[in-house]
Amino acid sequence: MNPNHCHCCIYVLIVDKLINPRFTQFISAFVYRFECKPKKVKVEHDRKAQKRKHEYTDGSKWRFLEHKGPVFAPPYEPLPDKVRFYYDGKPMKLSAPAEEVATFFSKMLDHEYTTKDIFRKNFFKDWRKEMTSEEKSKITDLNKCDFTEMNEYFKAQSEARKQMSKEEKQKIKEENERLVQEYGFCIMDNHKERIGNFRIEPPGLFRGRGDHPKMGMLKRRIRPEDIIINCSKDSKHPKPPPGTKWKEVRHDNKVTWLASWTENIQGSIKYIMLNPSSRIKGEKDWQKYETARRLKKCVDRIRTQYRDDWKSKEMRIRKTALALRAGNEKEEGETADTVGCCSLRVEHVKLYPKMDDQEYVVEFDFLGKDSIRYYNKIPVEKRVFKNLQLFLENKQPEDDLFDRLNTSILNKHLQELMDGLTAKVFRTYNASITLQQQLKELTCPDDSIPAKILSYNRANRAVAILCNHQRAPPKTFEKSMQNLQTKIEEKQNQLSAARKQLKVAKSDHKASHDDKSKKAVEVKRKAVQRIEEQLMKLQVQATDREENKQIALGTSKLNYLDPRISVAWCKKWGVGIEKIYNKTQREKFAWAIDMAEKDYEF
Repeated sequence: MNPNHCHCCIYVLIVDKLINPRFTQFISAFVYRFECKPKKVKVEHDRKAQKRKHEYTDGSKWRFLEHKGPVFAPPYEPLPDKVRFYYDGKPMKLSAPAEEVATFFSKMLDHEYTTKDIFRKNFFKDWRKEMTSEEKSKITDLNKCDFTEMNEYFKAQSEARKQMSKEEKQKIKEENERLVQEYGFCIMDNHKERIGNFRIEPPGLFRGRGDHPKMGMLKRRIRPEDIIINCSKDSKHPKPPPGTKWKEVRHDNKVTWLASWTENIQGSIKYIMLNPSSRIKGEKDWQKYETARRLKKCVDRIRTQYRDDWKSKEMRIRKTALALRAGNEKEEGETADTVGCCSLRVEHVKLYPKMDDQEYVVEFDFLGKDSIRYYNKIPVEKRVFKNLQLFLENKQPEDDLFDRLNTSILNKHLQELMDGLTAKVFRTYNASITLQQQLKELTCPDDSIPAKILSYNRANRAVAILCNHQRAPPKTFEKSMQNLQTKIEEKQNQLSAARKQLKVAKSDHKASHDDKSKKAVEVKRKAVQRIEEQLMKLQVQATDREENKQIALGTSKLNYLDPRISVAWCKKWGVGIEKIYNKTQREKFAWAIDMAEKDYEF
């Protein structure tokens, strides 16, 4: 820390986004006082944490680790001679490397990505790197390239796979199972553990999220020479494919990954890890949510402290940060103009003393993680607004809003407030507490199971909005909605016919008053009830799908929501766990399913 800061306080402004049942965002700004010696909030650790922790005292994660290594993507199979690529209207035979990359583009012709200028520009630039000198001299304009036959060939291949016989499908299933048994498990300290992702991703074109500046670039094929293997010295080391060798074999028992490599697009390190259902993963998850629960116990005291600090006349406010994402410094060569709380620039913020009958409104507009746009207008307290005005004074649009603040300083300060506290813990806390509050407000005891599931998904959506987890509407969205609407209309017709039949049955029974007609009325009544339930289920499904078309629920559900909240909700309201979590998620959260009771509180 700079010595010049010793006689001043540094504030960290954190936006805590809360969402009401109608999904209107209400914001309250949190300011944390950052002094040379901040007061540390004392929180007792849950005794269960000590019982569940199985890590070695020296920081080791394991004593013995043995596995078979990764399964590589199959080699490229050249296209049949009848499938041709055309340039400027004429067929042209491509070299194998150039043809392979061309197939990546051809498979995406029906996707809007291939219409985007940045995608096409990046693809063409990387494609030319794979071409021979002769190909480069001829292929100079992507607009003159015709991938139609390739596209039709792969569509036909896809359709052929759908039409496979049961025997053919069974053969593929058995081969996949063989690979799982051979490569999908490891031995870690006498435990047979499932490996999460033992298959190396095949080469292709990078898509990214939002308007990512690197979309369309070539994701290169990962080879054994790119792979670092991690295992114990006394284990049978994985063997690379014949004629190849690993980049390195190391024996680091301070980490839990089994293999790693660096991908060429972002320069990030990828790992082969244990399956989320493994013992170590489960314990790590449990500890993460327990840390967030500890924050719940002291957050009121922290808020009281920073509110008192707002009024101090002795302080000089220097730093602020938004609790959206901390925002790390970019890697060398990274061009995406994305920012987080520590790297916001003046141009990303506008202040309005009055807007739409609200005073002191702050407008944020920037690209966050994965180039997803964050746009919001947030009413704040007068003192927060005045502080922001100070931060903007005498600065140019491209200047940092919160200069001299970085993620290390921010997280160091948070650690001093509470052991284990980071910006991500705040995100986990806010997400989990929001889910719990929303479930309490939205769930109606008298609702049907489909209606309760809709309430759950709405609560989950509230969290996804809070965390800015957006997505582009699926390309099949309109078609799937049309199909669903057709089913709804058919079911409405069935219901209309069933009600008419019930009316006739009642009339017959009124005339005859015999047991046979009485039974007929009961059968028709049950048929109407059954169709009504089916119709309601379809209508709920349509509502759910429409509300969810631009929101990604999976990220928050897997990473920021304490699964015990969801499990407890299911047990309390009689909703099957499988309605909320799929098989993979149930395996990941097996610890929560076993542990949580229906009265669990985050």
